[in-house]
Amino acid sequence: MTLLGLLLLMVTLWGLAYGSARAIVWIVLPPVLLISLQLANLLTPAWTIPLWGLFAITLFFYQMPEQRRQWITQPLLNAFRKVMPSMSTTEKEALNAGNVWWDGELFSGQPNWRQLLRQTPCHLTEREQAFLDGPVQHLCERLDDWHITHQQKDLPTEIWDFIKQSGLFGMIIPESYGGLGFSAYAHSQVVMKIASRSITAAVTVMVPNSLGPAKLLLQYGTDAQKEQYLKKLASGEAVPCFALTNPQAGSDAGAIPDLGVVTHGQYQGKQVLGIRLNWEKRYITLAPVATLIGLAFKLEDPQGLLGDDPQPGITVALIPRDTPGIAIGDRHMPLDIPFQNGPITGKDVFIPIDWVMGGVEGVGKGWQMLVESLSEGRGISLPALSTGAGKQASRYTGAYAAVRSQFGQPIGHFEGVEEALARIGGLTYQMDAARKLTLSALDSGESPSVISAIIKYHLTERYRLAINDAMDIQGGSGICLGPDNLIGRAYQAIPIAITVEGANILTRSMIIFGQGAIRSHPYVLKEFEAAENPDSQASLIQFDQALFNHIGFVVTNFARTCWLGITHGWLSESPKRGPSRRYFQRLNWMSAGFALTTDIALMTLGGSLKRKERLSARLGDILSNLYIASASLKRYIEEGERQDDLPLMQWALDDSLYRIQHALRGLLRNMPFRPLAWLLRIVIFPTGLPFHKPTDHLDHQVARLLLSPNEVRERLTQGIYTTEDQKQRVGQLEQALFAVTAAAPHEKTLRRAKRAGQLKSRGMRNLIKEAVTLGILSDSDRVALDEAERLRNQVIQVNAFERLSNATAGKQRETARIAKVNELGAA
Repeated sequence: MTLLGLLLLMVTLWGLAYGSARAIVWIVLPPVLLISLQLANLLTPAWTIPLWGLFAITLFFYQMPEQRRQWITQPLLNAFRKVMPSMSTTEKEALNAGNVWWDGELFSGQPNWRQLLRQTPCHLTEREQAFLDGPVQHLCERLDDWHITHQQKDLPTEIWDFIKQSGLFGMIIPESYGGLGFSAYAHSQVVMKIASRSITAAVTVMVPNSLGPAKLLLQYGTDAQKEQYLKKLASGEAVPCFALTNPQAGSDAGAIPDLGVVTHGQYQGKQVLGIRLNWEKRYITLAPVATLIGLAFKLEDPQGLLGDDPQPGITVALIPRDTPGIAIGDRHMPLDIPFQNGPITGKDVFIPIDWVMGGVEGVGKGWQMLVESLSEGRGISLPALSTGAGKQASRYTGAYAAVRSQFGQPIGHFEGVEEALARIGGLTYQMDAARKLTLSALDSGESPSVISAIIKYHLTERYRLAINDAMDIQGGSGICLGPDNLIGRAYQAIPIAITVEGANILTRSMIIFGQGAIRSHPYVLKEFEAAENPDSQASLIQFDQALFNHIGFVVTNFARTCWLGITHGWLSESPKRGPSRRYFQRLNWMSAGFALTTDIALMTLGGSLKRKERLSARLGDILSNLYIASASLKRYIEEGERQDDLPLMQWALDDSLYRIQHALRGLLRNMPFRPLAWLLRIVIFPTGLPFHKPTDHLDHQVARLLLSPNEVRERLTQGIYTTEDQKQRVGQLEQALFAVTAAAPHEKTLRRAKRAGQLKSRGMRNLIKEAVTLGILSDSDRVALDEAERLRNQVIQVNAFERLSNATAGKQRETARIAKVNELGAA
């Protein structure tokens, strides 16, 4: 009977915790239940006396905040200050960049799915769609990527002119300054389409619209600076670059040694207040052709000419290329993808103080400007390029796998190839879903810095996986470069996307969770702010409120995780019925488990978690895959919950859930405090590990969607460059896919007749001729088969080139070099 009484008490308390009951319920219900259990003789005095004592102590400290703060909160605050990680000024500015959006819901352990589904879907205006269908399509038709990458090593002059004249350098600049004033979604769609034709051209368009002078001017520039530069940037009259990376400071951009000293100097014949600069930068995209340089440097003011601070810190300035002391024009060659990229140096360069971004008011605010701009820009360009690569692999490699035949059947029908095709299709579905969800947030005014880091890392990594699978499937046709190779340059460019705008290893191991745990957690940032408050009394009150809310948060997530683990999410909230319902419930379970694990890791490791980069990376993986799974579900519902899209949605969710489970398993296996790790393993997965990779049957379903013309394939690959032009390999491949699909029933008839012994000939042409003679095939069937065979032979060919002698090759290189020097001189 006592056990029954204790069980009833525990279930009641667990229910209150699971439902996040209000304080008044906690005050009233437990004593009522204790009295009832006593009257029913379900609890003996040996139990009721300690329980009443515990309740009385808890109630006392709840009702007496002064005593609670003195005896409980103050010692905990002192301990917290000892273990909390130190944060530099640059780290604090990075934490304050952007805002918290859906990542906050995922950290809560109780995501509000209806809030997610209410998020406005991405859409293009008529003007944006017309631009994509007009100038962007025209640009793609004119681009010859083989000529650009192999022969000229640059965009042709007419392409540079078209990009400038069409306004592609001014997509983010408002119409009032002569720009296009496009949404983030339109910006992304433009980059994705161009990237599917030429990565060199896409990067050239990306940079002026990403982290650079235009973006910084719009947010931080003075009115005079905006008037001076924005119209020139929009028209292409001014070509921008942004110089941040120094040989001594790459990922640790906050440690740049490039120095500016406030002083007086001569400018246009007058003595003015300004800055004398010395710098060395490298890896600067568009630097060799830039006319306007955005420069980040550390500013010192030893004479106090600007104020009392002798070291104002990182500052950004806009500097014309022709300013004396600048050396610019040399090129790097990033993996033979010849977008303009190179070093810039400056020696004793003097600039007026009003060249600082934002004028004197912008002094020392450079790092804040950079991280806030990066929190948006990182979510647009590289995810667009990565998603475009996935769409290319889905469309082009899928078509190739249907057309290319070995052992008497399309290679796409082999199970090993199906596995790779399914991965390409499923990853592309995830990438596009995450891209669109993030863009919808940006276009609705959000600036989710943690999420932009998530999609930069995970979409470029999925790009790597998808293109590697495409190369495996295409074999020799993938590795032989030439005008007809549609994925070779995308393969070469993978490390570039992985490296820029935050190297992926750093982003995964230090930024996603390192920033997210403090920024997106509902209470951790409040505790940090309270601990750093110099007012001791205000600090204690702030910390007390945040701490006990945090304790309640942990208790709630513990109760939720226990129940959701036992039930595998059954009975938990879901905004939809049908196939998506169980996935919403499983994500409820994983979100609660993530929230609980995060708090346990923070409590047990404290500031050392900052140095436990692999544990932090796994926690970041959980958060990231919760986000990607959320985006995939939203996409499926947003697009009408079509039955034919179901395999892609299921693949995306099964893959995300398996990745979450894998990250949790690795985290728990490596947590240093083993008893807590064992407890968490039992609480989160009490019945074992439930999630698995997508099944073979699901792989088969997804792969088949890429092997024939259909609406799902069109939706999956929408937005990349396509054409019916039979002079281009894209058009040839599409025509071959349609022809092979149409001829497939006739090929099946031939195979059946061959197996039945009706046909004796060897070779496809002879078999067709014999089948027509015997009446097995009609003349129209023969025409369809002949056309399919002709087109198949056309698209499986690879480019071959005349062998050049060393002398001839050297002469050609020298001629090209001289021509380039002359072209730059003329410019």
